[in-house]
Amino acid sequence: MRSRCLCQICTCGRHHCPHGTTKIYENSGMYRPTTEYLEKYPTYGDILPAQSLKPKQEFRAYRGKMEGITTFKSDYRPYEIVQQPRHLPEEYKPQQGEIDLHTTYKRDFSSYNVQPVARVRPLERRRVRKGKIDMVPTYKDDYRAWDVQKSELCKPEQTYYPPAVKFGNSTTFQDDYVPRETQPRQSFKPRAVAERPAVPFNGDTSHRLDYVPYQLESKSARPKEVYRPTSQPFEGLTTHRCAFQGLAGETAKTCRPAPARATADARFEGSTEFRDSFQPWEIPAPEVRRPQEYVPPPGTMQLHSTSQLDYVPHPATRVAPIRPVPRRRSNTSPFQGKSTTREDFPAWESCRRGLIKQQQQLHNPSGKFDGLSTFRAHYLPHEPVPTESCKPFHAPLHSSSPFEALTLYSTDYIPKKQEVCPASFPSPPGYVFEDTDAQGHKFFRKITPSVKAF
Repeated sequence: MRSRCLCQICTCGRHHCPHGTTKIYENSGMYRPTTEYLEKYPTYGDILPAQSLKPKQEFRAYRGKMEGITTFKSDYRPYEIVQQPRHLPEEYKPQQGEIDLHTTYKRDFSSYNVQPVARVRPLERRRVRKGKIDMVPTYKDDYRAWDVQKSELCKPEQTYYPPAVKFGNSTTFQDDYVPRETQPRQSFKPRAVAERPAVPFNGDTSHRLDYVPYQLESKSARPKEVYRPTSQPFEGLTTHRCAFQGLAGETAKTCRPAPARATADARFEGSTEFRDSFQPWEIPAPEVRRPQEYVPPPGTMQLHSTSQLDYVPHPATRVAPIRPVPRRRSNTSPFQGKSTTREDFPAWESCRRGLIKQQQQLHNPSGKFDGLSTFRAHYLPHEPVPTESCKPFHAPLHSSSPFEALTLYSTDYIPKKQEVCPASFPSPPGYVFEDTDAQGHKFFRKITPSVKAF
């Protein structure tokens, strides 16, 4: 019987044999994994690919003479421009009579008396007790004042003894700082006076020495072509006029139904659900809780701090500095108030420039304002006609027969048993393992049941 591979035994498509190296490269030391594409499409010998018959994209120059006539020059036809007539607005004519200032809201919503709704909430009964309450609160009962004594300081007492001899010790600044005389540094700045060379200036440059003048040939002048107008008359026809001609036809008719206005016979009562459900009722004022009066503690407050009680002032003198006093250079010569800026930039006489007022382009009207706009003059009121609704009515369908709770899915559905893939087991049931080939495929042989002879 023919043996089958694990890939062929699998019914779910998820189990495959572990492919290894091919038989060709089995002992060569190179890893060449096989794929399904390499197995189905092997390589052929030295066969050249088919040559393409597609023409090459090469530029072919036009060898004929180019005419200076374009499509715009040949098809363009000038015509006279006529100024369009200007639309003059119609003269306003005020309507006679008075304006009716009544609105739709005043006409449809008439006021009526509304009684307050009876209160459904029961009244709150307050128990009023007479007499004084003698109770101790939880805070006073749990937190009581203790008699705490002041702790003594563990700091040793240090008595100050003033020195009897004058302070003669030197400071760190006096020991480290040594006064020295400053010496001016040597200046490396070059002199401002330019040194004149003794050799006279030649005036020769590399361009003058290396430049060789050549004699140029005279250019030939190209004669200008004379314009020659065509003898044929201009037709004035274009491709659009010749190819596209207007066809006579009837205008399309609209399929929209004629709107009909829906009028209500019943009069609007002017009441809403919000007004009927929510009516104002009286609310009692909340009780105001009075705060307790502030009672200042008896006695006076001690404003002494630990620093004021423990600190003792000591008399001391300020140390005189040993740094030498800077000496100012005294110059007895008079001050010269001239500078390069004053000589080069003298003060100019300037006068203030006047204001530049722009001329008014729009002139204010001189007549009286009529109070009529263009919208009021040209507006024509139209009655709105609502469209007819084609939506069906939400009427339930009643049937005398009882409801059958059956669907196509419940009647036609046949449950199927989920089969287990035989390749998911280490050894597929009903098969015996034979061997593994060079490509890594595992082959199994199916067990045939033995038939007993009668």
